[in-house]
Amino acid sequence: MTSRRYVSPVRAAGAEEKRGQVVAAAARLLREGAMADFSMEAVAKLAGVTRLTVYRQFASRRGLLEAVFDDRAEAGGLHDIPRAMAMADPRAGLASLIGIFCTFWSGDEAVGRLNEAMAGDPELAQAIAERNERRRRTVAALVGRIAPDADADRRRDAVDLLFGLTSYAMFGQLRPGRRPDETAGLITSACMLVVDGLSGRE
Repeated sequence: MTSRRYVSPVRAAGAEEKRGQVVAAAARLLREGAMADFSMEAVAKLAGVTRLTVYRQFASRRGLLEAVFDDRAEAGGLHDIPRAMAMADPRAGLASLIGIFCTFWSGDEAVGRLNEAMAGDPELAQAIAERNERRRRTVAALVGRIAPDADADRRRDAVDLLFGLTSYAMFGQLRPGRRPDETAGLITSACMLVVDGLSGRE
């Protein structure tokens, strides 16, 4: 007879609470310090836990940074994407999607730091690139609904353009000197020009 490992609900809840403390501490370090100062040791100290606890929870620096990105994505409203995708008018869905991402990009400096850190961290770049591909798929689905009869190559070009326009890099370039809503409006206008050209609208 195989014995089952008993997991105490209290212990599991304590582990989850510590995980949350560590993720919050890591996000705070990203907001307030230089990326060069970000380390498992620094996060452990700020979170009030041991370095071993951090490694047990996340295994590596990349694992911790991915957890911060996912936590910020949830807090930043990316859970609203299905609502945008379900809109009857796909153009309205695209506008809503752009607003969701612009709110996410502007909502927490930790998100910007994570995107900037990709340049010097190939593993982190790969992890975030995988997450960004979800954005490409949502854009492609909306483009397919907006212009179902368009040539496949033109649809692909439109998706690539929209993917670039809705990226953090584009938001970061346009943001200086503009309010977040102004930046979102500019990106939305550019995206609508792309889909108008694809669907033949004047």
